[in-house]
Amino acid sequence: MSEVHHAITAHVQKQHTILKQFAMLEAERERLIDEAVERCRRGEPFTVEAINEVTKQMNELAAGGLVPARRYVTPEMVRDYVRRLEEK
Repeated sequence: MSEVHHAITAHVQKQHTILKQFAMLEAERERLIDEAVERCRRGEPFTVEAINEVTKQMNELAAGGLVPARRYVTPEMVRDYVRRLEEK
């Protein structure tokens, strides 16, 4: 019975680690998106490469089924979002 308990504990700890990693990556992704949006709003050049590198890491975690996958971001998506913000 002790072996089962240890296996369950290890499994839960692994899931907790994945959730923590995902949350940290999500926060970083949002920060990078906000930065790209602000640069776009100011008419400055921006890139989505860093956003998509974080997205790739998130999607690798999502492959295990515990957390959701995220869409890759294109420059056009950022520009469209900025246009919608400015229309409000």
